Amino acid sequence: MRGSLRCDNYIHLRFAARVRWVLTVGAPTTSMPVRESEALILRSFPLGEADRLVSFLSRSEGRMRGVASGARRTKSRFGSTLEPFSYVRMWFYERQTRELVRINQCELIESFLEAQRDYAVSLAFALVSEVTEAVLGEHEVAEPNFRLLLVIARAIKAGAKLPLPLAYFAFWIVRLGGWMPALDRCSRCGADVHNARASMARSGLFCPNCTLPGQRTISQEALQLARRMASEKLERLMKANFATAAIDDVKDHMLNLVEQHIEKKLQTRKMTADEPGQLK
Repeated sequence: MRGSLRCDNYIHLRFAARVRWVLTVGAPTTSMPVRESEALILRSFPLGEADRLVSFLSRSEGRMRGVASGARRTKSRFGSTLEPFSYVRMWFYERQTRELVRINQCELIESFLEAQRDYAVSLAFALVSEVTEAVLGEHEVAEPNFRLLLVIARAIKAGAKLPLPLAYFAFWIVRLGGWMPALDRCSRCGADVHNARASMARSGLFCPNCTLPGQRTISQEALQLARRMASEKLERLMKANFATAAIDDVKDHMLNLVEQHIEKKLQTRKMTADEPGQLK
């Protein structure tokens, strides 16, 4: 009789433990199917004593946020997969009533951690992450943006000087966002600006006759570079010899357009400006 009671108690305790696990951890159910996707980690933050809050760009699901339970423990199953810009294969659960997904597992495909030991590179990656989070809505599928980030990260990892990849990234963020003005004619009168002094603003590119007070001039060298960015891959552009001033001009104008459209200043951009020569 006692043996039977012990057995019944054991079964009951096992069942109760299983129920608690399902309720707290979130085992897969019909209302919470597991999803699998390639992803790039944008940022991660400590959450509680042992967890991490992770912002990531899924190749198939768009920008998302999730909780990785136990990720801060010494023997965490996540290892270094949640470091910024880790390229991973991720498995996660999602409930319609919750904003955060539950990250179950990550498998590292490619790491960019070693490159980020350089402070200037870490600032560059932080800027790319902030811009991506600012321009993409949650769950907005953006596979071209995913491929862009991977191209930029790999170029920097390969040792490319930072200004050109950042300018290329800023250019394509504006173009993918649908904010790129025509680069060959005035937005107001339609005049050709290939050989004219031009200025750029949120509303477009302007010839000298249509430029308004306060609009910032963009150099012809920068416009030529921007036109090449529209049709050439970054790998090819890296083999060319562009003036640093033209590269910086493209980057600054494109980031200005980003800030105008998101209606706020980029904090990491200010950080890079506060560090003279860091991104040269």
